[in-house]
Amino acid sequence: MARQLDEQIAGRFPVGRRLRVLDVGMGQGTQALRLARLGHQVTGVEQDASMIDAAREALAAQPEGIRERVRLVQGDGRDTGVHFLPGSFDVVLCHGVLMYVEEPDPLVAGLARMLAPGGLLSLLVRNGEALAMRPGLSGDWAGALAAYDTTQYQNRLGLNVRADRLATLTATLAGLAAPLHAWYGVRVFTDTAADDAPVPDDLDALLAAEERAGRTDPYRGVAALLHLCGVRG
Repeated sequence: MARQLDEQIAGRFPVGRRLRVLDVGMGQGTQALRLARLGHQVTGVEQDASMIDAAREALAAQPEGIRERVRLVQGDGRDTGVHFLPGSFDVVLCHGVLMYVEEPDPLVAGLARMLAPGGLLSLLVRNGEALAMRPGLSGDWAGALAAYDTTQYQNRLGLNVRADRLATLTATLAGLAAPLHAWYGVRVFTDTAADDAPVPDDLDALLAAEERAGRTDPYRGVAALLHLCGVRG
């Protein structure tokens, strides 16, 4: 996903430009810190206290030049309008958040309002068209059959959450004047791997195969996750 995001940034903004980035639901700050290391000014928003503590700890371990490029805000991603002015950011990230939001449209609308004209909105969502893949590949035939006609599922944390369909989000983004510019699949081949699986010796080949599949039909359509990139008109 980081490679996909970098591809979209490189294709939209001049090389060397320091971008204003908003990362909503940043978790422990993996993407926020990565983008700060690349020279961008990053604001991270996270509601979970343990996650933002982990992000602060990771940030404290960075060199001063990186620390001064990152601002951390503890708060709900649905309240971006409380903290920031419309059009304040060149890039807005919302990765792995929408599945926890029962009504995602207001959140996505708020994110789009944060974008300056020509800004990039990056969403990572659970693929509602492929919910049968994980149980099916694991031999859970009843689970696979039950997944066809729903966008609800239980994640690896045991939480009941929801998935999004590409067509629905495409229409939502178009209605917000941030139409879909590109989309990718994420975790096409590796979704059934255990969270604690050791790093494989052929990691470079694995990443290359995933990256190729994530931009190639029909493989990307059955990915566990979808990475959608909209551009503010």
